[in-house]
This record gives sequence, C-alpha cells and structure tokens, in this order.
Amino acid sequence: MQTMRALVAHKVGEPAEGLRLETRPIPEPGVGEIRIRVEATPVHASDLHILRGRYGFAPTFPTVLGLESVGVIDKLGDGVTGVVSGQRVITLGVTGTWQEYIVADAGRVLVVPDGISLSTAAQMIINPVTALVLVQDELRVQAGEWLLQTAAGSAVGKLIIQLGKHFGFKTLNVVRRRAAVNEILELGGTAVICTEDEDLSHRVAEIASAQGVTKAIDCVSGQVGADVCRALSPGGQMLVYGALATHRQTDAEKLTIPLFARSMIYETKTVRGFWLYRWFTAMPKNEVQSAVKRTLDLVSNGTLKVPEGQLFKLERFADAVALAEAPAHGGKPLLVFEA
Repeated sequence: MQTMRALVAHKVGEPAEGLRLETRPIPEPGVGEIRIRVEATPVHASDLHILRGRYGFAPTFPTVLGLESVGVIDKLGDGVTGVVSGQRVITLGVTGTWQEYIVADAGRVLVVPDGISLSTAAQMIINPVTALVLVQDELRVQAGEWLLQTAAGSAVGKLIIQLGKHFGFKTLNVVRRRAAVNEILELGGTAVICTEDEDLSHRVAEIASAQGVTKAIDCVSGQVGADVCRALSPGGQMLVYGALATHRQTDAEKLTIPLFARSMIYETKTVRGFWLYRWFTAMPKNEVQSAVKRTLDLVSNGTLKVPEGQLFKLERFADAVALAEAPAHGGKPLLVFEA
C-alpha cells in the first residue's frame, strides 16, 4: 500500500494542540474523478477559523484542512474526459488540500494557463474571486464611485485596490497601523484612514462626503464594522465578509457588530454578509464559471497581481501557521510538497 503525508486536525482548538503530521494511504480516484499530486496549498485565516470551531461549517474530526491548491493530475478515474495526466490544475471548491494527494471530481479543476507561477496558481481562487465578486457582482461599484474598505492591507484589500485602479472606482482604505499608510498609497489606494490616530467617521466625511459613502465592505466586524456602517450615506450598502477583530475568539456569541439602530432604521441602510463558500454552492454554475474566468483573465493579463507566497515544507507547518497569524506578515504562507 502506497502512503502519503497529510496534516491532520484532530480536534477543535489551537493549531499547536490539534494539528499533527501523519501518514495516510494514497487515495484512488473513482468514476469521474481524478487524483492530483498537490504541489502547493495556502494556509488561510479561514483554515484556522475552521480549526477553532468558528467557521461557517464544522467538519468531523479528525480531518484534513485546506481550501485551495495547485497540483498535477497523476491518475484518471473511469469516464474522465477533458483533462489528461500531467496537466497542472487549480482546484475549485475542493477541501482537504493539506496533503500530498487529493481526489476530486474532474469538473472541479481548472487547467493553469501558461505563465502563471506556482505561488499565484495556489492562491488563485479564494482571495481574487472574493475581491472581484464583491465589487463587480455584489455591490456593482461604478467608475468614479467611492468604495470604503477595512483591512486594506489584507490580501483581498490589496486586490480591491488594484481593481479600483482598473475599473476606475475610488478606494477609501481603512488600516489600523500608521506604518501601513504609505504602502496602501503606493499600491494605488485613493485615500487612507488610519484608526490608530484618526476617527473613521470624521475622516470619511472629510475625504468623500459629509453624507458618507454609498458602498462599503468590511472584514473586521466588531466596533470597526459598526463605525463603517455609521459612515454609510442614507440607503448605503455594506457587505461583511470577515471578523478579524475577533480573530481568536471562539465564542460565537461574541462575534458581533454593534450596529446603531437609529442609523439603520431612519437611514434605511443595508448590511448583509458574503461568504464565498455559500456563493459557490448557491449560484448557478455558469455564473461561478464566469467569475472564475474573469478573475483568471485579469491575473493572466497582469491587471491583478497576487503577491508571491512564502514557501514552507510540510514539516514546517507550525511556522506557516504562525506566519499566517502574524501582523503585516507579507506573502501568504504556502505548504509545499516535493515531487
């Protein structure tokens, strides 16, 4: 029996308590499936939310985490057409990627175009597709409009700044550290608000309009999310796609945004959530394919640049996890497997 290495989560809790490197049998593809030799897979904040029991779904433990990957097809199941062994592919909505081999439905992969690096391919789906869908499909931000976003220095935040430059909308970028301001401006952010020493609502009024902005996205939640909501103009919309203010909080009752009722009622503002996993499963297949293709085109032609990740051999998973949670950590940590 051939075996492989897998990073296995055994229980809900902190990574140091629950993650173990183990040996498992290499899986065999069934009808309509392919087997992929994983080359690289990111460590996302979402992976650690799952481990801490605060994500949108709870797996049965023990389990292998990992939400996206790039790898090479090494075996085809019966009835598979459209792909061949040896092709490098990106997985779409395939979980359990923190292991050397995975089995996936043949329709859940995308062949990597020429010229795209291993690092970019490994990060192609979750953050770039989230950024594009938020601004184009969900909020429909138009050229000349302001878009207020929190955590502007995050992976999604930096991609949204690039989209703003490409599509012509203005980004009002919220960061929590003064040291991050210049980086955001150099990336092309229109304006920056630093909550370390500036009042968010006051600065929005100064920069954009006394009435506030019509569209905003937030991945911080907590009081910052509430401040963003209050900075919306009457009838404004806010999409919430994360809760970084409570990154290590596992008590679901404390994952909150203290919204101001008077502002919500009398100014008829809209606050709603966005979760890429639910979007993938709820949207018609042709719309999902369209979003992925648009994203891939923007990356392929250089409009969107995904920062190069930092590579960690699987044995160094603890260092990769630590980097994923470090402030201003730079490139995304990627677990890599030697061929």
